[in-house]
Amino acid sequence: MAVKFFGQFLVEKGVVSREILLQAIELQESVNLSFGATAMAMGLLAEGDIEKVHDAQRTEDLRFGDMAVKLGLLTGEQMMQVLARQKNTHLYIGEALVKVGGLSADKLPALLDEFKADQAQYATDKVAIPAGVTDAPFWEMLADLSYKMLTRVALLTFRPEPIATARSLPAMEVYAAMEFSGDVSGRYLLGVSAATQKQIAREILKEANVDGEPKEVLDDTVMEFVNVVLGNVAAKAAQMGKAIEIAPPELVEAAGEIEAPAGRSALRFPVCLADGDRVELAVFIEE
Repeated sequence: MAVKFFGQFLVEKGVVSREILLQAIELQESVNLSFGATAMAMGLLAEGDIEKVHDAQRTEDLRFGDMAVKLGLLTGEQMMQVLARQKNTHLYIGEALVKVGGLSADKLPALLDEFKADQAQYATDKVAIPAGVTDAPFWEMLADLSYKMLTRVALLTFRPEPIATARSLPAMEVYAAMEFSGDVSGRYLLGVSAATQKQIAREILKEANVDGEPKEVLDDTVMEFVNVVLGNVAAKAAQMGKAIEIAPPELVEAAGEIEAPAGRSALRFPVCLADGDRVELAVFIEE
């Protein structure tokens, strides 16, 4: 058993093909617009307004709607109107599979129940740090902000996997890292596949296609993402009464697994992406 999405669960069971699932995901994405896209469709925001909100979200932990209100781009009432539109038009993947003909409506409830039973042990919204790890509130905050930045900056859809300690991190195509020190010290790491690296690059560079970008530029965007996360962590740490200093981000050259340095262990909080890919998130902490 492992953390997975309903569509991935159905593919693994042989209920639907990956091709049909991709069709359903495309339909879902065309219907389930982001807050910003929904506000644009309602005539409440312009494209430039959305960029202003996204830029502001890189430095402050606020949801899109709340940030838009703070910047004076929306009223509180307008924010609620957008949220209501999103809720009323939301298309779940099971419904999308029915619409594209990959699944019959009468089978959907039973399959959903089976999926919920399979994923019951992972069904939690709480960031849970393993027992015995010191500075647990700080690591909870760091993991929570990492998840939020994956959503707000990289626009990735994912499900968190259980947080655990380990001696090493699995091999990934690209790793970026950033040291921080002070009242709490550690080494933050982000590992991604080439496909996810391009998704991050598209959002960081604000380009629809990054296939022509050199590897150095793509690598820089992963490091910039790490820098955004740790910048937010430093700000939130100050609110918790803890001062930390962050070093510049760097790429990690590793052909295989990355071992935790002597005297440190890896606190892993990876995520499973909607397309079946993974993002490795971790911090090397003092034992």
